[in-house]
Amino acid sequence: MNDLDPTVCPDTTGLVGRDRDLAFIHSFFGNTEVRGAALLLSGEAGVGKTAVLDAVVTAAARDGVRVLRAAGAEFEADIGYAGLNQLLVPLFDDFDILDDVHRDALRVAVGIGSGPPPDRLLTSTAALLLLRLISVRTPLLIVVDDLPWLDRATNAVLGFVARRLVGSRIDFLAASRAGSESFFEPSGLTQRRLEPLDEAASAELLALTHPDVSPAVRRRIVAEARGNPLALVELPLALSAEQRATLTAMPAVLPLSGRLQAMFTSRVARLPDRSREILLLAALDGTGDLASVEAAAADRTSVDDLAPAERERLVTVSADNRRLSFKHPLIGSAVVELATASERRRAHQALAGVLGDQLERRAWHLGEAAVGPDETVAALLEEAGRHRLRRGDALGAVAALTRAAGLSASAADESRRLAEAAYVGVDSGGELDEASRLLAGARLVHPGTGRESLHAAAASAFLLINRDGDIDTAYRLLVGAIEAGQHGYDASDPALVEALHLLVLLCWYGGRPELWQPLIAFVDRLTPKPPELLWVITQTFGDPARTGPAALPRLTELIDTVGDDPTRVVRVGTAAVFPDRLGDFRWATRRVVEQGRAGAAPVRRHLGALMHLGLDYFRLGRWDDAGELAIEGLRLCEDHDYRFFAWYFQYILAAVAGVRGDSGSCTELTEEIVRWATPRGAHGARFFACHASALSALGAGDFETAYRHASTLSPPGTVAPYVPIAVWGAMDLVEAAVRTGREREAAAHARAMRGCEMARLSPRLELLVLAGEALTTPGEAALPLFEQALSLPGAERQPFDVARVRLFYGERLRRLRATTDAREQLAQALEAFQRLGAKPWTARAAAELRASGQSAPAGARPAGVSLTAQELQIATLAATGLTNKQIAERLSLSHRTIGTHLYQIYPKLGITSRAALRDGLSRIGTGDGG
Repeated sequence: MNDLDPTVCPDTTGLVGRDRDLAFIHSFFGNTEVRGAALLLSGEAGVGKTAVLDAVVTAAARDGVRVLRAAGAEFEADIGYAGLNQLLVPLFDDFDILDDVHRDALRVAVGIGSGPPPDRLLTSTAALLLLRLISVRTPLLIVVDDLPWLDRATNAVLGFVARRLVGSRIDFLAASRAGSESFFEPSGLTQRRLEPLDEAASAELLALTHPDVSPAVRRRIVAEARGNPLALVELPLALSAEQRATLTAMPAVLPLSGRLQAMFTSRVARLPDRSREILLLAALDGTGDLASVEAAAADRTSVDDLAPAERERLVTVSADNRRLSFKHPLIGSAVVELATASERRRAHQALAGVLGDQLERRAWHLGEAAVGPDETVAALLEEAGRHRLRRGDALGAVAALTRAAGLSASAADESRRLAEAAYVGVDSGGELDEASRLLAGARLVHPGTGRESLHAAAASAFLLINRDGDIDTAYRLLVGAIEAGQHGYDASDPALVEALHLLVLLCWYGGRPELWQPLIAFVDRLTPKPPELLWVITQTFGDPARTGPAALPRLTELIDTVGDDPTRVVRVGTAAVFPDRLGDFRWATRRVVEQGRAGAAPVRRHLGALMHLGLDYFRLGRWDDAGELAIEGLRLCEDHDYRFFAWYFQYILAAVAGVRGDSGSCTELTEEIVRWATPRGAHGARFFACHASALSALGAGDFETAYRHASTLSPPGTVAPYVPIAVWGAMDLVEAAVRTGREREAAAHARAMRGCEMARLSPRLELLVLAGEALTTPGEAALPLFEQALSLPGAERQPFDVARVRLFYGERLRRLRATTDAREQLAQALEAFQRLGAKPWTARAAAELRASGQSAPAGARPAGVSLTAQELQIATLAATGLTNKQIAERLSLSHRTIGTHLYQIYPKLGITSRAALRDGLSRIGTGDGG
């Protein structure tokens, strides 16, 4: 392939994750300084060697290279020169270009001539001469697959030829399975190993070949396949339709398709019975702990029986920690596949017998060993499921509860457990379709479930709001189920407590005070007393301006003992949002995010942690970080069909866009929130949109619009009850009222801020209260209030709010002709706004500073521009004129994700429209953006 243009990459269409390998191969053969080369590829079975060869062949043929191809076959390995026959069949008519001696030797070797067997050196020389002569007319590429299975004679000829290609127009490419023995001598030739696909490429290949497989099942298959393309393509074929759609329906050990069985089971089948028995125990145990396996094996077999499997390179046994690992997870699947059902049950029973102190593992093995209803085992599995949920393993909990339901002795217990599994699925697991099926199953088994089970009602309410239903219907459904329940308001009833936690959120989403009254009554009736966390949330999250301060000491205790349960961390975060205490346990919230990214925390908790961390970072002025978390949250909502929660992250993006002066993006995002929220009665989401819109309008100097949005949150003179975000927007309303000449309304709202309890919630909110009072206090009497606000402990941890107060203070000082003091406050405000990238506020502070007689820094704007690699890619494509949909198709993202990224990119580049992208990219050194 020396004649291929080295600047043209091979055609990789349809080949996932092999761009680097193909680029290397093309570069290797495209080296114009060294003509004629040989390359050997190796890799594990199923890694895609043949697919890579096919791609290279396609590229070569396209560029006018003649390809000669052969593949080793085990049944032909004993036929001399069988492989050479495959290669040279297309050249039979060209044998006459050789002299008689070489022609006759070659004809006899490949079986088309008669005579005594030719000398191997003569045959090798004849083959080389033929190839060189033909390549004078047309460049040649010799491609050999499964090199070790070629016959010995052919391997000798090919080894001879491969070492004598330099200076010719012939290239040689061969592939072999790693670790296999071969008659081909590779020494001195370049070799490259094809590694398994990485996780991203594995997920892409699986999605392309099996789009009907659910995301959770895909993740399980990707983990089991360990980057093996054949396994990724074949594993779903052995699954039923239910298993392809439902993670909890999948067996603990994946079944193998026919092709995978052929690949993995033959070596296992050759092992002695005792070796297979101990391997079966190890495969079903799944931990690699030899102590458990040995104990379960008792006297029937021992660790010594693993020796044949080690010799076959099926397993590795670590001497230092006595752990067993399969060379590939699917070898374990092959072991299970070869065992009979009774052998598998017996192995599960034996493992359960030695795991008495490990509830979850013991319950699971007993469940797998059971052959009919068994209430004792079902109860153990139910308990194990709750243990898993407390550890953050929501999907494991759903699987345990589902299996418990299948072993239940009564229809009522089966239905109850299915309903609980459905609730865990919607609340934590991220598999809404599966939860719907479980809930339908619960109702089918026991039709009264819809009225009697709180778990069923809670699951139904959750599915309703996430599937285009309205808040009021979900609210009535859940309230009705609580009122009709047989729980006796027992505070230790987990179904009741979970239902009340969900009801808190429904009340908040609804955004109307009357929704909270039944919830408060329910919580008050709990005996002997409400759970601490539930009670604190109702006080600090419902109407924090009035009831929040009384709960602060108990909130502090919850924060001090937050622990590592993702559900508890996120719920403590919910209690901490409006008292501004999220930063006190930021480490725990970050850990939930990290666990979620690693697949070790429930999706809902991952979303909650992202929301809380995003709000925390927004308050700290870490706006880039807040935006990145919001984009991650939107992607997670899309991937798991959690449509209801997208507005959380749209709000964060809108707020960031608003304070940075990207009013267009802020408006698009807030309008999207309002369009979504209004028909569903999600007025709480609409209030958040109003808050972001007010911030944007204030920065732009559009105070009339700001007043309209801020007074939607809370009418002037009242900090709206049970609209908790009203405390965040209170100072915005005062400022907008003052700027629009509504002094009476401004003063009334400042009094309302002082009259409620919001100042006691946090130093930041006290800062806002004092600032509101100062703005509405005439003349010099306001100055002590400004000083008091700015001297509050910890105020500087809220840089944007403090900078706004300094701006107000500087404006007042300038009007009082205290010019020196005014300049000091305005300069500090300007520096903070510049550092934050709050461009409209920077302009306001700069204008005030100039009015004080001091020139502001030229072009007061954020110092640096930094785009992530993905942002740069999206911006560059958008600058060429591609639509969001076209960009999404190229990058395998959704058009909504592309739009969200662009919302973040515009303010970073200091632009407000798509038309300015090219210039914006030029300013940061990326050429012309094209």
